[in-house]
Amino acid sequence: MTYHEIEKQAVNIISSHRTGILSSVEDNKPHSRYMTFYNKGLTLYTPTQMDTEKIEEIEKNPYVSVLLGYEEKGQSDAYVEISGTSAINDSKTLKKQFWDESFNQWFNGPEDPNYVFLQIQPEVVRILNMEGEQTQELSLKN
Repeated sequence: MTYHEIEKQAVNIISSHRTGILSSVEDNKPHSRYMTFYNKGLTLYTPTQMDTEKIEEIEKNPYVSVLLGYEEKGQSDAYVEISGTSAINDSKTLKKQFWDESFNQWFNGPEDPNYVFLQIQPEVVRILNMEGEQTQELSLKN
């Protein structure tokens, strides 16, 4: 597969799966939790509260890992593994674009200052478990 074919396949998997696992580092150990993800291309955004431990973890160590996919058929599902860095993004445009009424249980609307996104900039993207194909990898490091 070419770089652009791998990128297109990865974006397709990411865009088709909103629930995934975000792993950050806490006390030099992995800390994983399920999150909701949105994307613009390969860049991921996950809503969170500003006053959570994951924000503290990201501020201490910005490196994260994300798993998306592997939800429907089990062992034969392709999935994406992303390694990269995360930063807080409180863009009003982003907050309005991805606002969902289900967020009302945590936030007082899209203007709530506690409502922010973790923006994940991939460094390595791997597509795994594609039938008949080996793992595909994109390296996006500068």
